Amino acid sequence: MSSNPTQKKSWNILKALASDIQDKHLNDFFKADNNRFSNLSLKTDGFFFDYSKQRITQDVISNLCALLDESGFTSKRNAMFNGDIINNTEGRAVLHTALRRPDSDVVKVNGENIIPAVHNALNKMKNFSNAVRSGDHKGVTGSAIKKIVSIGIGGSDLGPRLVSEALHISAQKNDQILETKFVSNIDGDDIQSALDECQAEETLFVIISKSFKTQETLTNALTARQWLQNNLPDGSDISPHFIAVSSNIEAVENFGINPDNIFPMWDWVNGRFSLWSAVGLSLCLQHGFDKFKTLLAGAYNMDQHFLKAPLNENLPVLMALIGVWNRNFLSLPQLAILPYAQSLLHFPAYLQQLEMESNGKTVDYDGQTITDYKTCPVLFGEVGTNGQHSFYQLLHQGSETVPCDFIGVLTPETDLPHHHDLLLSHMLAQGQAMMQGQHEPNESYRYFEGNKPSSTLLMDKMDAYSLGQLIALYEHKTFTQGVIWNLNSFDQFGVELGKELSQKLEKQDLSDADPSTKGLHSLIHKASK
Repeated sequence: MSSNPTQKKSWNILKALASDIQDKHLNDFFKADNNRFSNLSLKTDGFFFDYSKQRITQDVISNLCALLDESGFTSKRNAMFNGDIINNTEGRAVLHTALRRPDSDVVKVNGENIIPAVHNALNKMKNFSNAVRSGDHKGVTGSAIKKIVSIGIGGSDLGPRLVSEALHISAQKNDQILETKFVSNIDGDDIQSALDECQAEETLFVIISKSFKTQETLTNALTARQWLQNNLPDGSDISPHFIAVSSNIEAVENFGINPDNIFPMWDWVNGRFSLWSAVGLSLCLQHGFDKFKTLLAGAYNMDQHFLKAPLNENLPVLMALIGVWNRNFLSLPQLAILPYAQSLLHFPAYLQQLEMESNGKTVDYDGQTITDYKTCPVLFGEVGTNGQHSFYQLLHQGSETVPCDFIGVLTPETDLPHHHDLLLSHMLAQGQAMMQGQHEPNESYRYFEGNKPSSTLLMDKMDAYSLGQLIALYEHKTFTQGVIWNLNSFDQFGVELGKELSQKLEKQDLSDADPSTKGLHSLIHKASK
């Protein structure tokens, strides 16, 4: 059977269904079915998912499930969890899910059970974070560590940054929180602003880079090292102030970091899925190891749901299928991520990497150029009512139809319930307005077509467990869409070319540069003198 999804029987059925739906308004779907809300919604552990405002029917869902079956989904899902080499371009297993499995499980890579190594790393994270938080691990002058600076980029930054912000907002009043700064940009303003708020004798740097060659991370790490040397007594051993998360032990040691202060990364964990590994060490330091373990437990709960729930009752699968329907059959090229929770401030940015780096591709799993269907949509978003005063005008009356994911939390995170009630009222109103529109206004410019599709995901509460569930939910959604689109969702060669060219330009090598790049380079080079 062809791996091209357009050659599958269910694809052609779905095309015909889409043709029938194109001319129907969402309002008509609700008029025709009094039970549409209950029929097109799903309750799972900690979540309620309403997709009744999508331009979709149960018949469409059934055929999307058939498309998933035709794509070999069950065997491919099992292959990922079992540790088979599904990242075919790099010859690697894909086992971020193993990072949250119990220590009694067995998952083998090249014949070796990796679960003991995972739990050894977790124990090391626990012991070290406890030592720092208790004051047993001290800086070189004997001062306790009071500030953490996490230096990484991409998957080594976005996940920890997201969780740090979310748990900080949802923290209880008696929680001990160690102040943490995140540095990712190679722009010197990023690290300088962090250093300006730190005292050298009480600062710990966590350097996260699998290869320990990432230019942005290494540049910032070298600046941090020089800052320590400048601000600690002459000749000080700065090793108590540096931790590394990396697989390149030699490079880390050459940098000057104590081998005992190196935490592992594995090639079977892709960067944008690495939050659950020692990449999350800064979270253990900031919030305590127990919070991090709870985060893992929430993700594991979603793993089990993803593995065991029937396709039409499987939350990640349903979200993925709706996305494929909108992208490939209704020809909608964007997706707005709209969390009505300040704790999810960084969630849109996190999902931009997760989904667009995973599935933003035009070469399929078999190495063939994709010409007859579209892959990942463009993601963007903003928290709560902030977005309403930014880009929602386009969502309501723009010439493009943009599907939306609304995310709300039922339990307030503060002692200000009136704020929470207003917040969720705004979220519901936006979904209602996008669907219903306004068809008989006094002035033409007040006309709203409506018929804008959206889903609403309600979380019971925001805590480490629920956050783990949420992040794993979107991980599995991304994988599921990659299966339908016949993609390797776990490589990212599109990121590499720009890196290579920037290194040549840094060395004043313009041999491959076009006239525009040469002209801009000349202007920049003259201005820097």
